[in-house]
Amino acid sequence: MSAGPAAPSAILEPRVVSLLPSASEIVCALGKGGALVGRSHECDHPKGLRNLPVLTRPRLDIEADSGAIDRAVQDLLRSGLSVYEVDTERLRRLRPDVVITQVQCEVCAVTPKDLDQALQDWIGHSPEIVSLAPDNLESVWTSMEIVAEALEVPGRGRALAGRLRERVAGSGAWRNGQPRPRTACIEWLDPLMTSGHWVPDLVWAAGGEAVPTPAGNDSSQSDASSLAEADPDVVVIMPCGLDLVRARTEASRLQAERSWLPARAVEMENVAVADGHQYFNRPGPRLADSAEILAEVLRRSVAEGSPSGRSARRDPRGDEPPDRPANRPVGRGWSWLAPASLRNARPSR
Repeated sequence: MSAGPAAPSAILEPRVVSLLPSASEIVCALGKGGALVGRSHECDHPKGLRNLPVLTRPRLDIEADSGAIDRAVQDLLRSGLSVYEVDTERLRRLRPDVVITQVQCEVCAVTPKDLDQALQDWIGHSPEIVSLAPDNLESVWTSMEIVAEALEVPGRGRALAGRLRERVAGSGAWRNGQPRPRTACIEWLDPLMTSGHWVPDLVWAAGGEAVPTPAGNDSSQSDASSLAEADPDVVVIMPCGLDLVRARTEASRLQAERSWLPARAVEMENVAVADGHQYFNRPGPRLADSAEILAEVLRRSVAEGSPSGRSARRDPRGDEPPDRPANRPVGRGWSWLAPASLRNARPSR
C-alpha cells in the first residue's frame, strides 16, 4: 500500500496529518496511507512515510543519554515550554482535514496543547483533531477503531483490531500451564521507570506476570531497591525512543556504574534488551509483534534454564555456539544482555 503524499483524485479523500508514530502506522494498516499529507519527525514506519513533509521538531537533543534527556525535558517543562515545536506555516499550507495526535504524554509526542497556537488563527478551514489516549491494551484496539471512524472506514478498524487481538492472545501459547515468569519491563533507564499502560497486558498475554508495575497502572518511577524487592525472574529493557543498540549500550554502562539490575535475574542471565523505539512504546499494530517478542524472551528464559544448563542454549537460527552470544540480536528486535555486561559492575559503596 502507498504511504506517500496524497495525489489529486476524483474521490474526495480526507487529507490526514499524523503527529504520532503509532497513528501513522494505524492509518497505513487501515489501507489509508495515501491520505497522509504530513507527519511528525518520529513517524518512520512504514518506510514510505519518510517522503512526507515533517511538521515537528524536538527542542532537545534526542541523541543524548537518557539522564541528559530527562534533565532537558524537566528544564523545558519548568520553563513552560513544550518538548516539541510545530511548523505552523507548513501545517497550514497542507490544509489537512484530520490531524491525529495524543493526550497521554507531553514528553512522548505532540499534544493538542502544542497544536493550539498552530490552529488558533486558521480561518475558514478547521481540521478535525483526533486525540488518542490509550491506557491499556484494549483501549489501544479501540483507538484503531476511532482512527478508522475519522477516516470513514469503520469496518476496517474493527477488522484490524480483531486480527491483532487474536495474534496477541495467541502469543502465550508456549506456556502450556507452566508458571508465569515474573517480568520487569523497563521503560526508561535514568531515572529508572517501569512500564505501565498496555505493557503489563502484553506481558500477561505473552505468558508472564508484570512486576513491579501490574496491569491497570501507569508507568512509574522506580529505583534499584524497588526492583530488587520485586525479584523478577526476567528483566526486559525497552526504553521509549531508544533503538536496540542505544538501549543495550546505556543499560550496560549504567549497570557498570551503579549495579542496578536485580540479583536473581543477573545470576540467571535473564536480562533482555529490546528495541523500545520501534516496538512496545508505540500503541499501534506492532504491539502484536511486541507480544510475540516478549513471548520469545519468556519462553527461552524458561526453556534454557539456569547458567549450569547453558549447553542447551542455541540461537534460533542454529548457528551460534552453546553459550549466549555477547550482546548480539537473537531474535526480531531483541537480544540478551551479555553476561560480561551483567557482572561488570563497580562495587557499591
